[in-house]
Amino acid sequence: MRMWLGVSVLGGLLACTAAAVDWTALKPLGYVSDFAGVLDPAARARLDPYLAAVERSAGTQVALVSLPSLDGEPPADVARAIYRAWDVGGKTNGRGILLLFSLRDQHTSLLAGPALAGKLPAGLSATVLGEMRPALRAGRIDEAFLAAAETIGEAAARANNSRIGVSLPRRLRPGLAADIPWLGLLAVLAMLLLLARARRTRGYGEARGFWSGTFRRGPMTRATWGARGSGGFGGFDSADSFGAFGGDSGGHRGDW
Repeated sequence: MRMWLGVSVLGGLLACTAAAVDWTALKPLGYVSDFAGVLDPAARARLDPYLAAVERSAGTQVALVSLPSLDGEPPADVARAIYRAWDVGGKTNGRGILLLFSLRDQHTSLLAGPALAGKLPAGLSATVLGEMRPALRAGRIDEAFLAAAETIGEAAARANNSRIGVSLPRRLRPGLAADIPWLGLLAVLAMLLLLARARRTRGYGEARGFWSGTFRRGPMTRATWGARGSGGFGGFDSADSFGAFGGDSGGHRGDW
């Protein structure tokens, strides 16, 4: 009943087009606030006790939130608004983590509280999405939430030098191929092929001059890498810092 009440409240908010959605009007439904209605009762029955154990043993309050849509707003802004309105981590001295999941937009966003700054592992956002991705691509959102909860819970426990003592068995896990940066490898291969072709057509001396000039003057570093901002969560907005409301994933449409 509480879930359907939350869904109806969100539906009313999304139907209001005259003004921006007031995300702070949403009320938490426990550790898991499934406003998108993507989880079945069996999944919730496993997630709630697990996240309660994380709070007890790791001293970290975790909130998992699903929305049917972001209504065109940036995922980071929506996650931040909900985090602050619900005071996630307020009962654990600022040790709070919120994972926002938007079904229609295919966005995720991860936020951590100020007390966890420097304690969570670098790249946690990317790790969470990587663990969720096999289940998301298989259309098994329940399994994706179990993967996210387990990954976040284990990271929180390590940050607190504790053990949770409760497990979340799941069937879909990322394989080796999921961890390989295929786009980066293809880009490097294309560059090498172009350089090899230039070397054959222009001669050895000129090819050697190109390489030495590249690393001496650094044109690629300045023009290609330096002009691009760093990004966390597989190249998203805010790198992998966890401070105040840091550690945000930014989201990535179609990355499932």
